[in-house]
Amino acid sequence: MRIAIIGGHGKIALLAAPQLVDAGHQVTSLIRDAAQSADIEATGAKPLVLSLEDAQESDLVEAFEDMDAVVFSAGAGGGNPERTIAVDRDGAFKAVRAAQRAGVDRFVMVSYFGAGRVNLVPSSDPFHTYQEAKHEADLFLAASELDWTILGPGTLTLDPSPHGVTPARPAETAGSPEASRSRATSRELVAEVIVAVIGDDRASRRTLDFTDGGTEITTWLDEVVAGDVPGAQA
Repeated sequence: MRIAIIGGHGKIALLAAPQLVDAGHQVTSLIRDAAQSADIEATGAKPLVLSLEDAQESDLVEAFEDMDAVVFSAGAGGGNPERTIAVDRDGAFKAVRAAQRAGVDRFVMVSYFGAGRVNLVPSSDPFHTYQEAKHEADLFLAASELDWTILGPGTLTLDPSPHGVTPARPAETAGSPEASRSRATSRELVAEVIVAVIGDDRASRRTLDFTDGGTEITTWLDEVVAGDVPGAQA
C-alpha cells in the first residue's frame, strides 16, 4: 500500500514508518519542518514538508493523490487550546475531507482511550479541550464514507512494546478520568497496531481502545469480530 502519515515526525509516526516500510508499504511522512527530513529518510519513508495547521484542504488533496491509506498521528501536544483545536480537530476534519476528495479509501486515526465517549472531564479540566477536539474528530471520521479505524491507546509511554494488548472492556471504561488516563500504552505498541490494522478488514469501521497487555494483536482482532470484546465499537 501507499500510505501517507500525518504528523510524520511524531514519536508514534517515527516508530510506525519503518515498520510499515518493512511490511512492504511505501510511506510518505508529512512534516512541518524541512530540517526533519533526515529523520524521516532514516525510517525508509519519503518526507513531504506540509504543515497540517497551515495547509489548505487542496494541499492535502494533492498530497494524498495516488495514496491507498492515510494515518493521522498528528497532535498539537496540549497546553495551547487554540492549537489543539486547529490541529487535533480542524486538522483532522481537513484530512478526512481531503482523503475523500483524493479517492483514498483507508484512514486510520490515532485517538486516545475513551476519546470523549467515557470518563468525561469537566470544562474546568485542562484536558477538556483535547477531549472535545479528539471526540469531534473521531465522530467526523466515523460519519465519513472512508474505510476507517480509530485507535484509542491509553497514556503513551516510551517503554518497549509488550507486543500484546489489553482490550478495553466495560469494567475498564467505567472508572474516573484519572484512572483512564493512567493506563499505560507503549508508543511502540501503537505503531505495531497501526501496521496490523492498516490492511486488515477485521478492523474496518471500528473504534479499538486498548492498553499494554498480553493478548496478541491478531488474536485481539479475531475476538473483536467474534464480538468477544465489548469495548470495541463498530
